Amino acid sequence: MGDLLAGIDSRQWTERLGPGTVVLRGFALAAAGEMYAEIERIVAQAPFRQMQTPGGFRMSVAMSNCGDYGWVTDASGYRYAAEDPESGRPWPVLPAAFRELASRAAGAAGFPDFAPDACLINRYAPGARMSLHQDRDERDLSQPIVSVSLGLPAVFLFGGGKRSDPVSRVPLTHGDVVVWGGADRLRYHGVLAVKDGAHPLVGACRLNLTFRKAR
Repeated sequence: MGDLLAGIDSRQWTERLGPGTVVLRGFALAAAGEMYAEIERIVAQAPFRQMQTPGGFRMSVAMSNCGDYGWVTDASGYRYAAEDPESGRPWPVLPAAFRELASRAAGAAGFPDFAPDACLINRYAPGARMSLHQDRDERDLSQPIVSVSLGLPAVFLFGGGKRSDPVSRVPLTHGDVVVWGGADRLRYHGVLAVKDGAHPLVGACRLNLTFRKAR
């Protein structure tokens, strides 16, 4: 792991949460400004929206996507789609800077050659949360998940293979990246309600970019 993390900024360090899970503290700090500018361009084409779950619940988190595929949910179920269901157009292209950071983070966590084809962008206004769930809609579960935090801090919930397993509470701040895969790939995870605040770059919200290999 030491060789993989050589040359990382002094503001960065790592925490291991499980055999296949690493928190890369501050890993995205240097790229945050560029990433935020790219997010603004993406949501100008595919605006944030609060999607509906198959059970009819309106999610508190607002979402958009970029890449070859986007994750969507509605009355017909959870799935990846090549087109934005609201516009009928392909999702915005995954920026090269996003792809490079996600691949580099995965490599630093021990998952080389990660090539994401989907990026789900979540916007958490104060009070928004994400209940415990598994990421299991992807075709190849040998590929990791790479999750980048920007803006307001949040508490990441990281559980086990069953919803009833004990859950760790992991504080995440601007620039932190969590990577999980391998034996940990299907662990339940979520986010506690985000608290009020304002971030100098992002404003009064938390942005979370989740990179996946969907197909």
